[in-house]
Amino acid sequence: MTYRVCFVCTGNICRSPMAESVFRARMAEAGLDDRVEADSAGTGGWHEGDGADPRAVRVLTEHGYDSDHTARQFQASWFARLDLVIALDSGHLKALRRLAPTEEDARKVRLLRSYTRPSPAGDDLDVPDPYYGGLDGFEECLEMVEAASEGLLAAVRDELEGTAA
Repeated sequence: MTYRVCFVCTGNICRSPMAESVFRARMAEAGLDDRVEADSAGTGGWHEGDGADPRAVRVLTEHGYDSDHTARQFQASWFARLDLVIALDSGHLKALRRLAPTEEDARKVRLLRSYTRPSPAGDDLDVPDPYYGGLDGFEECLEMVEAASEGLLAAVRDELEGTAA
């Protein structure tokens, strides 16, 4: 059985490809890359076919992550093959749950930062969009993604082992 995870942000050129890259690295380190597939998409198709934002590529590369990526738009039909759909902010969460064909599919959608341990302070679990800012926003995005990836990996491992609550 292959467990499938898709990370989703707005245009699929900043946050979601960064999350995909970090999670793939964590899966490989844990020896799960043969049992888990990760990819990413955007809620919109504005950048479909484009590579990741050069600032995202720079930050990923500087931190030792793969940055090969082609943007695409999330499709409702994908819910059938996915086990988990990870939204990068609450707007994506709402959009994806509205797009879900069934209640079961809607329950597959979770916020990335809900996996951060210990939990982030406050109620804001959004990963801010770095697109309109400078390189420091991409660094902050990477930090948030890395902080949530360990918890997400543990949750996926629990699912694979059948121990999830």
